[in-house]
Amino acid sequence: MIPRYTRPDMARIWAPETRLRIWFEIEAHAASAMAELRLIPREAARTIWEKGSKAVFDVARIDAIEREVKHDVIAFLTHLAEHVGPDARFVHMGLTSSDILDTAFNVQLVRAADLLAADLDRLLAALKRRAFEHKLTPTIGRSHGIHAEPTTFGLKLAYAYAEFQRAKERLARGRAEVATCAISGAVGTFANIDPRVEIYVAEKMGLKPEPISTQVIPRDRHAMYFATLAVIASSLERLAVEIRHLQRTEVLEAEESFSEGQKGSSAMPHKRNPVLSENITGLARMVRAYALPALENVALWHERDISHSSVERMIGPDATVTLDFALARMAGVIEKLVVYPENMARNLDRLGGLVHSQRVLLALVDKGIAREGAYRLVQRNATRVWQQGGDFLALLKADPEVSKALSPGELEALFDLAYHTKHVDDIFTRVFGR
Repeated sequence: MIPRYTRPDMARIWAPETRLRIWFEIEAHAASAMAELRLIPREAARTIWEKGSKAVFDVARIDAIEREVKHDVIAFLTHLAEHVGPDARFVHMGLTSSDILDTAFNVQLVRAADLLAADLDRLLAALKRRAFEHKLTPTIGRSHGIHAEPTTFGLKLAYAYAEFQRAKERLARGRAEVATCAISGAVGTFANIDPRVEIYVAEKMGLKPEPISTQVIPRDRHAMYFATLAVIASSLERLAVEIRHLQRTEVLEAEESFSEGQKGSSAMPHKRNPVLSENITGLARMVRAYALPALENVALWHERDISHSSVERMIGPDATVTLDFALARMAGVIEKLVVYPENMARNLDRLGGLVHSQRVLLALVDKGIAREGAYRLVQRNATRVWQQGGDFLALLKADPEVSKALSPGELEALFDLAYHTKHVDDIFTRVFGR
């Protein structure tokens, strides 16, 4: 099941032809290992490689065989034998289906993780460039959606950069979790296959041998992988929601690029909607939804069952394809994001200077006024501005209790915007390095 918006590179990973080619490589590498161990003829291993490598595996033919035998790996092996000939009897010696299925699935997940890592690199590059572009662009920080204190738009983007840098590190750990190979035979005892075959195949496929498998690779590894994708998706949603809020008409501090010829509404020609960010929000919900069945796959009966199989046929392609698309979409949004510094400045001044209230509070405390008393003085003037409008600084200057403690010049100094940006360089160094 591959969603319609699949990007080509990710689609190829999950294409039936790719899966069958990986199955063949696993079988052929196992044959080569057995030939080196003199368990099968060397000529047979060479024939398997030569004829299998040239083969074009017919998906329709394999599907037709599977309809009869009711087993996907047997159907593949039957079709492979049609290409290889008599030496096909040395294919799959001592192996079980899960050896092929699980190892191949992990190869696909590893390749998908590599594409997702590249997606993250593109997004990180866009965030870094835009963060430095707006490093000192002042804007209002909000808590509970309400004006709090000044920050910069560059810091908003730096927050996201740091989060997606963590996402990349988590993805690397998730990739390592599933980069294992199991060629251990029925119930994982190596009774009918030499453990050295597993070591050989793992190396050739870019994996590590699973320390102990029970015919299947333990699914806690996959649960970790898909949970990691879910966390990355949640980080995407966090950034998408921020952009959606900033594009609101009453805010309009930033907005998605609106291309020539684009239309926002079938009814209202003026509309410019944050449709890409809204789409990313929806896609994030889907990626998170795929994490739960991966967690439920951990508990299988005894050494194995196949309740996980139908799940993974869906969540493998769907989760990776969806996240791949969402990451690419977000990178495009950030690269083309339209930023309005003048609107940020206007919003910053919207409350008549109330955003400097904490500085006034601290200055009064520093003058020897008890904190509760200082809070009362600042709040009563702030309340007038909140309810009636006006200039917070002017009210403070006119308040005899405040002016007794702070001179007009001292009060004016407390409204300096640069005070709030004095450590931006330090934060950027922490996030981006020197």
